[in-house]
Amino acid sequence: MGRTNPTYRDALRAIEERWQTFRKALRRQDQPRFDQLFTYAREHADASGLLNHQSPLLPALLSIDLEQEARLDDHAERLDELEAAVEQSGQGDKRQLRHSDHDRDGQ
Repeated sequence: MGRTNPTYRDALRAIEERWQTFRKALRRQDQPRFDQLFTYAREHADASGLLNHQSPLLPALLSIDLEQEARLDDHAERLDELEAAVEQSGQGDKRQLRHSDHDRDGQ
């Protein structure tokens, strides 16, 4: 009977299992971050499986990079929004200051 090749998801699970000793040695606060990296890798398992790379760790690392890049983009967008809001708020404050200076000069 033919032999079944393991799927990429199987290979990813095996990688995660091999790294469990490392995970256990991490500080408690870093363990969820470690787990999140494998979540990122699993989110791109379909594309990674199609690649059928000789080393399943490489597509996992690229998947992690993609997810982190997306997070950086989200943070940059949010930062731009916050900076615009602060700038807009600051200009409103400047208008108020100019208005109160005008009132003071007029009195």
